[in-house]
Amino acid sequence: VKSDGELFKGIEVGASTEDDVRRQAGAPETVRETAQGGRRLEYPRGPEGATTWMVTIGAEGKVAKIEQVLTAENFARVRPGMDREAIRHLLGKPTRVHAFALKPEEVWSYRWWETRTERGIFNVHFDPFGVVATTSRSDDPSTRDGG
Repeated sequence: VKSDGELFKGIEVGASTEDDVRRQAGAPETVRETAQGGRRLEYPRGPEGATTWMVTIGAEGKVAKIEQVLTAENFARVRPGMDREAIRHLLGKPTRVHAFALKPEEVWSYRWWETRTERGIFNVHFDPFGVVATTSRSDDPSTRDGG
């Protein structure tokens, strides 16, 4: 498994193609078509990783953007009323999914780097209709009790 620093080594925005990305980084977890006629390739680094990379391929077939999406800025974009697909497009595959039948709700949890040295968990709570009800933050269990 390549480190984050090696994952897209040699890939150039505006010059490299989707084939170049796949040769360097491997097959993406998910490929989504964009409204602009391009594609968005998802590279989650889990389940224990704390980064998810998205590579946007423009309609002309060249890399338009490479971004790590598990950021405070993207978490701030999550709003009540968004559906699961919108969250998956914004944040990628969750680290864990928990279903709580008695509440009832489903919670998607994303491990991420809150600081350069500390990981936390960002949680997206979905209501029974599959839309965001709220969000929350929790400690990364792997950092407790010597884990």
